[in-house]
Amino acid sequence: MKKLDFSKILSVEEANSRYFAAAHAMQSGVAMKLNFDQHETTAKHLRVGINSALVDGSALAELLIHKGLITDEEYLTAIALGMEREKEEYREQIQEHYPNVRIDLG
Repeated sequence: MKKLDFSKILSVEEANSRYFAAAHAMQSGVAMKLNFDQHETTAKHLRVGINSALVDGSALAELLIHKGLITDEEYLTAIALGMEREKEEYREQIQEHYPNVRIDLG
C-alpha cells in the first residue's frame, strides 16, 4: 500500500475537494467492479461506506503516528477496544431479540 505523503498539508477546501472527488471515484470503481465481480461488491452503497470509513480512519491514524502524537501500540489498542465495543453493542441488540437465550459472540 502506498504511504501517505504529509510533506504538503492541504487547505481545508482543497482537502475536502480532493476527498469527495476520490470518494466519488472509489464509488465509481465499486460500481464498475459489479460488472465482473459481484461476489465482493453485492451491496454497492454499503461497500462505499465501508471503504470510506476505512480510508478516513487509517489516514488519520497514519498522520497521528507520523507526527508522534500516538504510537502504533496506542493505535492498535484503540482499535481493539473499539471493535470490542462494537461487538458488545451487536451482542446487546441481538440479545434483545432473543431474551431467553444467552448470546455470546465470542
